[in-house]
Amino acid sequence: MSSPGLRERKKLETHRTLATTAVRLVGERGLDHVTVEDIAADAGVSARTFFNYFASKEDSVVIAHADHAERSLRMVERLAVLPASMTTLEALLASVREELAEIGENRDEWLTRIRIIKENPGLTLRAMSLNSDAVEPTIAAIAKRSGTDPAKDLYPSLLLSAFGSALNASLMLWRDLGGSRPLLDLIDEAVATLAAGLADPH
Repeated sequence: MSSPGLRERKKLETHRTLATTAVRLVGERGLDHVTVEDIAADAGVSARTFFNYFASKEDSVVIAHADHAERSLRMVERLAVLPASMTTLEALLASVREELAEIGENRDEWLTRIRIIKENPGLTLRAMSLNSDAVEPTIAAIAKRSGTDPAKDLYPSLLLSAFGSALNASLMLWRDLGGSRPLLDLIDEAVATLAAGLADPH
């Protein structure tokens, strides 16, 4: 996939500036005490420019990257071409590792974003909906790797659900620990536990 041009990079950068500003301000003041105008002014743009990037204040908190849909598509593309020697669960983790590493590298931003979403249940559904378009293609890629049929077999959708739950549990524990343990370590532990069949700890 080719690198974005200058114009596209500027758009991505402006989106990131608005998103990080929104998370910081809402983290400090609360969602109900921050306006679109506040976010735009702090980011050095107009409210009109803000609405070129986000439909609402809530979206500016939840959508960390302008290319979130393309990122989901790239994950599916990576999953499809990873070596057959990897288990499907290993391949799922490898396909999203880059994005997970980026979350860990931007720890404070993401700890604040996760806290805001938890404190404002209305944001949870919005956050969950961001990757909805990638669900069916991901299930199809899992089915192809595993030699199963998603129309007849439970495995593809069950594996994706279990993997998503492992990621979510890791993110919640990471938040509760204040980011004191590396996120990728927690996720590796969660996936290893899942791969072992969730046996009782010894």
